[in-house]
Amino acid sequence: MTEPTARRALRPPAGYRLAASVRALTFSPYDPCARIVDGAFWWAARTPAGPATLSLRPAAGELVAEGYGPGADWLVDRADAVAGLRDDLTGFAALAAANPVVARLAAQHRGLRMPATGLVFPRLLRAVFEQKVTGKEAYRAYAATVRHFGEPAPGPLPLLLPPEPAAVAATPYWVFHPFGVEQRRAETLRRAAAAAERLQRCADAAEATRRLTAIAGIGPWTAAEVVRVAYGDPDAVSVGDYHIPNTVAWALAGEPRGDDARMLALLEPFRGHRGRVCVLLEAAGVQAPKFGPRAPIRSFARF
Repeated sequence: MTEPTARRALRPPAGYRLAASVRALTFSPYDPCARIVDGAFWWAARTPAGPATLSLRPAAGELVAEGYGPGADWLVDRADAVAGLRDDLTGFAALAAANPVVARLAAQHRGLRMPATGLVFPRLLRAVFEQKVTGKEAYRAYAATVRHFGEPAPGPLPLLLPPEPAAVAATPYWVFHPFGVEQRRAETLRRAAAAAERLQRCADAAEATRRLTAIAGIGPWTAAEVVRVAYGDPDAVSVGDYHIPNTVAWALAGEPRGDDARMLALLEPFRGHRGRVCVLLEAAGVQAPKFGPRAPIRSFARF
């Protein structure tokens, strides 16, 4: 199927940046399920109405959403959420204005919006593979798993659908070993896949977090990674991350190292948008020094 079966024109706000907003939905430029090609975003998904591919492309001040496949109407109906256009920034401007670093980042990246896909399992698949390994190892496991199940997505671009949760749940853990996935993560993924239908029915990020963290092998970090994308939760903080506490401590306090408690204390003034602050820091490429500085520490606000 090369012709779209559903189409919709969206009106993004002035300065909106498509690639920056949807980058959270791609796992490297070579993601088999999502790609940015010639300025257009392509995303393959399993919707409640069936498999589909969504295309988002800027055109004459609009954002054109086109859907392919049985689930095209479902995806196009929520294309504005996928693009981040339902992202609610209420109250963030006042919070950001109180901190010179965050105020600067908010101004520099005002075109960035947080997407909300409405689909839990695709992000959960990736998050489980990202647990306690390098990004390269996580991507290898994710891409190999998607290609193992290997179902082509509808539409003109050669994308693959994320695996069907039921198929993942029924797959023995040792099948994932050649992909670099040890038994612990493989079993976590299988349990999560078995619960995918119940997770998909969660009404909001809070309920999804409760149900996710009730699954053995899924903690606060994994849950936050999922709800930030599936629900567009602007307050979701990935507690337990190796890098983020250092990044937050460096950016907001000029401290080269921080733990989760320090990170949460520094983010507390932004409650309601704590995850958004972390997203802005990532978008700006802020990184704590690899080693403690020899000279007096300067605030990031001065750079």
